[in-house]
Amino acid sequence: MKKVLPKSRLFKRTPRKVADILSAFVIIVTVLSLFFVTKLTYKQDEKTVKASTSFGIYKGSQNNKAAALMINVYEGADVVVQFLEIFRNYSVKATFFIGGVWAEKNAEVIQKISAEGHEIGCHGYLHKDHKKLSIEQNKEEIVKTNRLLKEITGKPVSLFAPPSGSYGENTVAACRALGQKMILWTKDTIDWRDKDVSLLVKRATKNISSGDLILMHPKEQTLRALPKIIEAYLAKGLSPLTVSEVIG
Repeated sequence: MKKVLPKSRLFKRTPRKVADILSAFVIIVTVLSLFFVTKLTYKQDEKTVKASTSFGIYKGSQNNKAAALMINVYEGADVVVQFLEIFRNYSVKATFFIGGVWAEKNAEVIQKISAEGHEIGCHGYLHKDHKKLSIEQNKEEIVKTNRLLKEITGKPVSLFAPPSGSYGENTVAACRALGQKMILWTKDTIDWRDKDVSLLVKRATKNISSGDLILMHPKEQTLRALPKIIEAYLAKGLSPLTVSEVIG
């Protein structure tokens, strides 16, 4: 008579490879089940999902026949004053995004910027990485700076340029709550790193188009490049105006 093995012994004879495959399958099914249950239970707000790609403004209107020169300022008061002289000579306007700690020591320069018709925006208070901040910390950096700038110029601030262009969903939420437009850039001169004037001009003027937002800083090399940058845009029939005018 043929001997019948117990079920337990039959299972032990199951090839190890098959058992491993079955175990992996069970794990995968379990993980996928948990994933879909989580997605169905905690639905994400579509605005939050798209916040990091759709809220920031990288380019202005294509219809305004204009571009914006943007200067992020945490240093270089003497260079800023020379920037103003160049802007005056070419009869163009720009937007200065001011850091709060710099504003505290340079109120007269800021008043001069404002008096000459240029726009002033917020660049945070301490040049922090806003992507790493909570909503309240983002708000604090913006509100503290905006309050100071308004005290100096008498004008409210509605534009925020995150330091180093770093921001996250908390930054977006803070800007929404405070009614701030978050401004990034179309072209970056990277003048804080490079001193080659011709390179800065090339970065600022390559493939010029209406609505360009050109980022720079108050550096000596940028001061030398500035006239050529302005002339390149004027030659294309585009007037350098403030960010608010360019984005519409």
